[in-house]
Amino acid sequence: MKIKTKRIESIDILRGCVMVIMALDHVRDYFYYGAFFNDPTNLETTTPILFFTRFITHYCAPVFVFLAGTSAFLYGSRKTKPELSKFLFSRGIWLIFLEMVVNNFIWTFDFSFSFQIFQVIWAIGLSMVCLSFLIFLPKKVLLATGVILVAGHNLLDGIVTEGQSLQSIIWYLLHQEQFLVINPNQLVLLKYPVIPWIGIMVLGYLFGTFYQRDYAVNKRKKWLLHLGLGALAVFFVLRGLNFYGDLTPWSVQDTLTKSILSFFDIAKYPPSLLFTCITLGPALLFLRTIESTKNRVTDFFLVFGRVPLFYYFMHVLVIHLLAIGGIVIYGDSWHNMILTADVFLNKKLINYGYSLQIVYLLWIGVVLFLYPFSKRYMIYKANNKDKWWLSYL
Repeated sequence: MKIKTKRIESIDILRGCVMVIMALDHVRDYFYYGAFFNDPTNLETTTPILFFTRFITHYCAPVFVFLAGTSAFLYGSRKTKPELSKFLFSRGIWLIFLEMVVNNFIWTFDFSFSFQIFQVIWAIGLSMVCLSFLIFLPKKVLLATGVILVAGHNLLDGIVTEGQSLQSIIWYLLHQEQFLVINPNQLVLLKYPVIPWIGIMVLGYLFGTFYQRDYAVNKRKKWLLHLGLGALAVFFVLRGLNFYGDLTPWSVQDTLTKSILSFFDIAKYPPSLLFTCITLGPALLFLRTIESTKNRVTDFFLVFGRVPLFYYFMHVLVIHLLAIGGIVIYGDSWHNMILTADVFLNKKLINYGYSLQIVYLLWIGVVLFLYPFSKRYMIYKANNKDKWWLSYL
């Protein structure tokens, strides 16, 4: 069946790649030994392969948010500014609703919603709401806003609050990751403080300028090269100087391997300037590389990149269902995979888990399983553009 679409393939391929990689991180969350309570980047307990497994998935969220901004620009090229603003605002609110209801449920399977998690869908939703107002600013002002939010927010790292006052909660939402125990039956994890994510989406929106129809390919590739290499240069210079750009400075460890891991152990919650540079820099270089590439491999990733929201919810659902079977095979109760406040507070999954080899095999299986469903939905969505509600899915 032919697909009617004018979408830019390189952008969808990049998005598809990070969507596939994202599944690896989430399979690790549900299956790796002790993953619910242990940090895979903790230098005292991690291994190089475990660290790499976590590090490679760092690319997912920033690229996802950045390209959401780019897609907003390209969508807006066919609309007036008020029309685009209305769409961004309504879609942002819709995503926040999906995060709080649908996404929280498929992550926990807890009908009581005793454990609320604010994750990347929430961050994209709120960033879209903010972008719906910011797009009316002149481009130079908008660029300055994005750069300040991304490059300057680490100046706020020293502001740390605690407790559950209104001011504290607002700060948690803006710039400080926080785990809140409201009561023994209600937990809240504010995972994605939004200040830098708004900046990343704003920069992604402006990045869409390079993909306007009349923009020369060679000129775009030159910008992609300069911006990509520039971001990497900022990362290595600032990380080497070790004085700004990340919440935790690196340090020389007792082995060379651990020292290298320390160097690349950067903060995602919220995403530091260095985190953003080391993830978006290579992503821009990747876009340049695949500008005109088309083969079976790119076609495979293209499918997932064109149905990101569908794939996101489906892959979490499939992984969680598999995890229920996984915990039964492990010899524990399936009830413990209903992720309630009680399960986390009493660390009922502390001894559960499988090896990284199993994690990687399951990851490949999940991606291959979801491919035909994603492809069918991609075709349906592309050939039914008259259905307005599909733009929200």
